[in-house]
Amino acid sequence: MGIYLSVNKSSVISHLSSKSRQASLVVFLVLSKIVSAQSSATMQYEPSAKYPFGRVNPDAPAALADYEPMIGVCDCQSFVAKPDGTWGEPEKMTWMFKYIMNGTAVQDQTLKEKGGHSGSIRQYSSDSAKWYVHYYSVGKISSVSGYHGSAKTDDIVLYKRVSDITTPEEKDLYYRLTFSSITEKGFNWVGEWADPSTTPDTVLGTTWKIECTKRKTKFR
Repeated sequence: MGIYLSVNKSSVISHLSSKSRQASLVVFLVLSKIVSAQSSATMQYEPSAKYPFGRVNPDAPAALADYEPMIGVCDCQSFVAKPDGTWGEPEKMTWMFKYIMNGTAVQDQTLKEKGGHSGSIRQYSSDSAKWYVHYYSVGKISSVSGYHGSAKTDDIVLYKRVSDITTPEEKDLYYRLTFSSITEKGFNWVGEWADPSTTPDTVLGTTWKIECTKRKTKFR
């Protein structure tokens, strides 16, 4: 005697679809873990919970070590020159440096007590043996301005040509930024008008200075 089985086609299809979805989910999760692991291994020099300021990529130019003592957070005092040449009252600020782009460049950010925050991205070109610094700030949103320069002895010196101003001798005028007294405990910074066509540079006026002390953290 034959036995007749009543099969609900929609139930079977639903069951198979569910199995298919489960299999697809398993494959997706496995692939996600593989991609995540590969990404973590590839981007291992990016800032992370273990290394919040990032690390130098061993394939990056050796000059990235110029900024190594400054990586981390500094507590600073900022002084701006008054018209009579004396220094104004100090403004408190923090200055943080970290490695970015998987340890191939440096980014810094200043947070100032009065709100004039700013930052920059610092990239080193092995071809020209110079640092190229792209600067930006709040309150002055425009095309990113740039400085270039290099380490000189124990300092880092950067220049930006001011296109519409010249010296009394009709030479190009530059704004010069200098990081000095760089140690693991802090550094000094100064902004000056300068003529780099002479040796040493002729300083025509100092407008800004910053004194920084490295903040001790469990990471730095």
